[in-house]
Amino acid sequence: MMNSTPVGKIDREWPETFATDELRLKWEFLTFLRITAVNKIAGLTPEQAAGAPLASSPLTTLTGIVKHLTAVERYWISIIGGGVDLPNLWAGPDPEIDFRVTETDTPTTVVENYRAEWKLSERAIKGMYVSDKARGQRSDRKDVTIRWILTHLIQETARHVGHMDILREMADGERGE
Repeated sequence: MMNSTPVGKIDREWPETFATDELRLKWEFLTFLRITAVNKIAGLTPEQAAGAPLASSPLTTLTGIVKHLTAVERYWISIIGGGVDLPNLWAGPDPEIDFRVTETDTPTTVVENYRAEWKLSERAIKGMYVSDKARGQRSDRKDVTIRWILTHLIQETARHVGHMDILREMADGERGE
């Protein structure tokens, strides 16, 4: 595997408690969860981060989850929300391609890609409001709003951060938020 320099932890802050701006609150919660995901893989070797300790879920790895979160964010925020013409990271016949760890996937490379996606996401829906209809099209869900997309991303990221809690503890014993 390439680039075995461990990923460092990122400082994070809880979202504003006296929230008056819904869009800002959603971004702050998503950012909090994104940083939590990065911190779950921080400090691990590529082998630890790619470990699949659950026999019933051989693709459930810390590295794979970060790749998946990158694909989810690209699809929902940039492609559907912003209508940006970007390659879909889920494209192809393999429905689990985003969870598969390749030889070039290290904690560093997947976190770099994930963090780059955050910037694309913010640019994709810049100037939009939570009540705005998504600019991209999806045949099975019409009239999806930015509110729905960001709420979906928050729940998706939170669910996978929970998986990452368990995987991290199994990888090296580290526990915590």
